[in-house]
Amino acid sequence: MKAKIISINISPKKGMRKKAVDSAVLKDNFGIENDAHASEKWHRQVSLLAVESIKKMLDKGLKVGPGDFAENITTEGINLPALPVGTKMTIGKDIELEVSQIGKLCHARCAIYEQAGDCVMPREGIFVKVIRGGAIKTGDEIKVVGAG
Repeated sequence: MKAKIISINISPKKGMRKKAVDSAVLKDNFGIENDAHASEKWHRQVSLLAVESIKKMLDKGLKVGPGDFAENITTEGINLPALPVGTKMTIGKDIELEVSQIGKLCHARCAIYEQAGDCVMPREGIFVKVIRGGAIKTGDEIKVVGAG
């Protein structure tokens, strides 16, 4: 199975659930245009979470889907937390990303954690920097091209 984008999700403010969009523009060393988390000033420019991780929360009885974990890109077919920091990946022909962080520390328990007693984003979500940007759309192929 080819790895691909299942959903692209953005929000105008931090701390909000992200809403799905059909396409977006990744800007070099910035992130996704019109997303509150995009910034040149840090390494967590774009967040990714696998639909396989979301399914774990569905199995616990939660009604959640892509974007509910505040991830920018929901993927299918890649074991994201197994990718070491420095791993490069491509989306489509031109876009290049580099894994900058695996998981994150949650300072406050989110609504999902409160409902289920667990949340997959801190363990299974990853963050990337945009090395070379461009337009992305749902269904685009993602390839892991090697460690940096």
